[in-house]
Amino acid sequence: MEVDKVDQIIETYGGEKQALIGILHDTQTEYGYLPKETMKRIAEKVGIPLSHALRVASFYAAFGFEPRGRHLINACLGTTCHVRGMGGILDRIETVIGIGAGETTADQRFTVEIVRCLGCCSLAPVMRIDEKTYGRLRQDKVEDILQRFG
Repeated sequence: MEVDKVDQIIETYGGEKQALIGILHDTQTEYGYLPKETMKRIAEKVGIPLSHALRVASFYAAFGFEPRGRHLINACLGTTCHVRGMGGILDRIETVIGIGAGETTADQRFTVEIVRCLGCCSLAPVMRIDEKTYGRLRQDKVEDILQRFG
């Protein structure tokens, strides 16, 4: 962790506690996750307890405390996606890339996370990879989609 980089991010927001989410977002963008050392530094610099900063960061699914792969797969297991077969599609994703939900591939290519809703129920079953949403999924489409992410 570069203390100077974290300090620059904090200073961008004037070191204000009200800007905690913005600071966390920019820090995660910089590192790909929120390292423990950066969380301590952020809490110290904005004048809040570390427990508060961790509580805020852990509330939002967008923040992670472990390194993630270059490509984040969000597999929706909300009611509509579940009913329309996302469980089998998730099994196929896990088989193709060789990891389970909540894990990252050894080559840091993919991280798979379960989400409860991506807000596209009319396209169910749905997954999002990075910023691209794939709807009306079928198990036979999974491998072709994943191969696009080198």
